[in-house]
Amino acid sequence: MTRETALLIIVAVAIGLLGLVAWGWKRRSRRDAGFAPPVGEIPAGATVIGVFPALYVATTRHGEPLERLAIRGLGFRSKADVTVTDAGVALDLVGQSRLFIDRARINGVAQATVAIDRVVERDGLARLDWQIPTADGDEIVVDSYFRPQETSARALVDALRQIPDSAPTTGDPA
Repeated sequence: MTRETALLIIVAVAIGLLGLVAWGWKRRSRRDAGFAPPVGEIPAGATVIGVFPALYVATTRHGEPLERLAIRGLGFRSKADVTVTDAGVALDLVGQSRLFIDRARINGVAQATVAIDRVVERDGLARLDWQIPTADGDEIVVDSYFRPQETSARALVDALRQIPDSAPTTGDPA
């Protein structure tokens, strides 16, 4: 086999693999197109508990930390500011509209170690369990993972626990 033939085979395999990745992401995006991201602002009069610069890691199906959801605005890892208020949580992801998760949608908070492509020291991630509406009017529970940049995951989780009427802490499913 000549060098040119070997190069053509390698290029063909690389193009094939990239095509499979694109096809898989397109299928995942189509599967998750029914989820409506909670775009919105913090309600007037809400008291800010804390603002945490963080790395947004992913949103997954509840209890399935390795199953990324391709929700518009939440599909990719990003730098973020997590603003915890007494009315809920605002997420400011780079290049996205502000997302606001009302406290009534929050099911629980916890620390985690694993989420998709991120494995950190024990309890190094903050996990927010919340309900996301679907296109057919139902809601499912999802988990969003954050890696705080200037503080510990414990500090973010403690701030999230201060939201009135939010659900209790849940265990780490991973």
